[in-house]
Amino acid sequence: MTMNNISPQLQNQITQFQQVQQQLQAVSTQKMQMEMQKREIERTKEELSKSTGDVYKNVGSLLIKAESKDSVANELDETTETLEVRIKALDRQEKSLREKFQNLQETINKAMPQ
Repeated sequence: MTMNNISPQLQNQITQFQQVQQQLQAVSTQKMQMEMQKREIERTKEELSKSTGDVYKNVGSLLIKAESKDSVANELDETTETLEVRIKALDRQEKSLREKFQNLQETINKAMPQ
């Protein structure tokens, strides 16, 4: 079947479906990347808690001595909190897009000529 045999309304819904699918993939990828960053920070915090002596941190392309182990731990905690907020927002966006995706899919399937 060609797109010429499909109503303009259905063509529009198919286009929306494709756009929602792309948005959903982008949001899912972004969420996954942030979850990986969060896990990496958690591993870093574990190693930090085991460390003794001086602690260093990356600042741009430099490695500098940190004021204290606690200051680095606090920075990591703040970054974790920020990531958690972003992940929750992306999770809500992902759920909303998934619902929209499923609704459009059902509408398109029902409207497609058999």
